[in-house]
Amino acid sequence: IEVATSRKGIYLSQRKYVIDLLEETCMLGSKPIDTPMDPNVKLIVEDAEPLNDPKKYQRLVGKLNYLTVTPDIAFPVSVVSQSHNAVIRISRYPKGNPRRGLVYRDYGHRRVEGFSDADWAGSLVDRRSTTGYCVFVGGNLVSWNSKKQSVVARSSAESEAMAHTTCELMWVKQLLTEMGFVDSSPMQLWCDNQVAIHIASNPVFHERTKHMEVHFHFVRENIQQGLISTCHVKTREQLADIFTKSLRNGRVQYLCNKLGRIDIYA
Repeated sequence: IEVATSRKGIYLSQRKYVIDLLEETCMLGSKPIDTPMDPNVKLIVEDAEPLNDPKKYQRLVGKLNYLTVTPDIAFPVSVVSQSHNAVIRISRYPKGNPRRGLVYRDYGHRRVEGFSDADWAGSLVDRRSTTGYCVFVGGNLVSWNSKKQSVVARSSAESEAMAHTTCELMWVKQLLTEMGFVDSSPMQLWCDNQVAIHIASNPVFHERTKHMEVHFHFVRENIQQGLISTCHVKTREQLADIFTKSLRNGRVQYLCNKLGRIDIYA
């Protein structure tokens, strides 16, 4: 990771790592693309061809995992084990602007907030859902995750997504407290599913929500203790959307700007 500092903030990038990766995979001369995944293509294991050299493919996937300041490829990397062509596409994506990285500024507050999202039954192979979240401290992105659920969700996967985000918020809060940054205001948990927010705040459970009860009880306990507060966000402003599904170029660029991923040399 390369670090550049100025009076405006701190900038993290991985330009050299990206160029070395492209050189190692013989893709320095390849044409860059504007999205890490094609939103019109659904990866299915049965349609993929066996690889002649699986170790080479595994090394490439491992190297992509180290593009840590490129949150917009978190979801694609989580599913590329199903298709070699998808991995090649992801590798070509950073070539479009290898200098782009994350910027950290002073926005005048220390507020901790998280965005939670889920793509219910998004996998065509096993109909499992993908959950994702991103956490901000003082307006700066510090943590993000994209994960495929281990079991099939019978209804909206937002319950587990909100629980995962709450866990991450609590961990960040504890870390900041140990470092001496104390903020008594509740952390904000943003979600675009109004039903999930309502159930998490409602003390009464019904038979239809019984299978989600464990996750929502965990979220509700933290709400009652004043540690977090749930807030609704419009789907277009849902920043965790990029961690649960493949998106088109305009949407990718919009969310990257919101996440603080820019090119300071532009």
